[in-house]
Amino acid sequence: MTFPFDNTWARLPEAFFRRVDPTPVRAPRLLQLNDDLAEQLRTDPEWLASDDGVAVLAGNRRADGAEPLAMVYAGHQFGSFVPQLGDGRAILLGEITDTAGVRRDVQLKGSGPTPFSRQGDGRSALGPVLREYLVSEAMAALGVPTTRSLAALATGEPVMREGPIPGGILVRVARSHIRVGTFEWFAARRDHENLKILADYTIRRLDPEAARSDRPYHALLEGVVRRQAELIAHWMQFGFIHGVMNTDNMAISGETIDYGPCAFMDGWHPEKVFSSIDHSGRYAFARQGSIGLWNLTRFAETLLPLLHESEERAIAEATEILESYPEQHTSALRRRLTAKIGLTPSESSWELVQQLLQIMADDQADFTLTFRHLPAALDSEQDSDADVLPFMRLFDSQDRIEQWLVRWRQQHADTDRSQAQDRMRRHNPVFIPRNHRIEQVIQAAYAGDLTPFRKLHGVLQRPYEQQPDCSEYEQAPQPHEIVRATFCGT
Repeated sequence: MTFPFDNTWARLPEAFFRRVDPTPVRAPRLLQLNDDLAEQLRTDPEWLASDDGVAVLAGNRRADGAEPLAMVYAGHQFGSFVPQLGDGRAILLGEITDTAGVRRDVQLKGSGPTPFSRQGDGRSALGPVLREYLVSEAMAALGVPTTRSLAALATGEPVMREGPIPGGILVRVARSHIRVGTFEWFAARRDHENLKILADYTIRRLDPEAARSDRPYHALLEGVVRRQAELIAHWMQFGFIHGVMNTDNMAISGETIDYGPCAFMDGWHPEKVFSSIDHSGRYAFARQGSIGLWNLTRFAETLLPLLHESEERAIAEATEILESYPEQHTSALRRRLTAKIGLTPSESSWELVQQLLQIMADDQADFTLTFRHLPAALDSEQDSDADVLPFMRLFDSQDRIEQWLVRWRQQHADTDRSQAQDRMRRHNPVFIPRNHRIEQVIQAAYAGDLTPFRKLHGVLQRPYEQQPDCSEYEQAPQPHEIVRATFCGT
């Protein structure tokens, strides 16, 4: 038994990658296996959990049909262009067409040095592996397009960061690892021949609608713009901050990729930043929409030679497509945030959202708990009722939030309240991967205890359901538990 690989990227010109095998590790140990995802990939979970399967997942053995390689890409990092990045600590094993007919990459992260490692060790600490496994699978359960985690492994050997810490490997699955930075690699080298090969490949693999278009490269840009506008709005619905929205971390497929210094907000503030390396707040929560447009503009620049032979005409056509992004993103964001208060988009419902967010910011009310407890406030006109108290206790400004509730209930006067509550509960999770819980999981894992990891993972697989035995995972952190910065896993 092995993976049913069929590797189209490996059949592209050699300029697209460097062939490299993973570096074997001392004593690989499987920590978590995603059985459901394995079955979707037409692979037997029991085989993956066997010694032979673990050897493949760890990179100690090459699976039949695998063609290990490191993909090339460049990227704008915090606004500055870096012409050569590439897979410095990741190796693509190959591609699988899953049970739904979707082609997916299987990649190892932390699998040893590649030609793009830039003097790094190509390894990962165990903590970032567990973080990405938890957050990516939580995002999938929340319904957000994302890369997936097939397996998390311990390597049995340390990596050196501030000191020696246990090493790990993540097995990541994605519709594709093609990034905006992949296009930037060829554009920066004025390699228009391979740029066209890349665009044609991307269209065939990811955008059949563009393949049927009379202007496929225009349609490709339109599709990427549309997917990113919706994706970033989807993040913001849950208070998620990606943390490092460089162009090499924007996937053309519209999936969330690269969970490094990411975090979900506890106390709400639109300018919240978690990433320890984002000193200027470039990737703050409220700036994610505009950064999406900035990144898409860099993508459009790479396509100019394909859009029209006249550069002036190509710029005009790309600009017209990009100008559709703000309305698409704003529309998606309004639709998602008004649903969180049980309403449909309108000027009055959006005004209510903005008013609530301002009160939340002033009082530092917990983002997830505010919206989670809001449906109960629709049942009663008395804000002192027991069902409403969990919501009211989140605020210091009692008069302001009471006045807001009056206006909100008036908006619901002509609606079916049970339907409105159902709408809210479908858009407002009970559980998110809170930062302090993830940190507790990582510290326990470093001490050899994976029980907290497995329990948290199980809770996050049912984010919209009440789980009475796990109510502690709903709660915001105590002051001494608050996580104020997150770190890149490199």
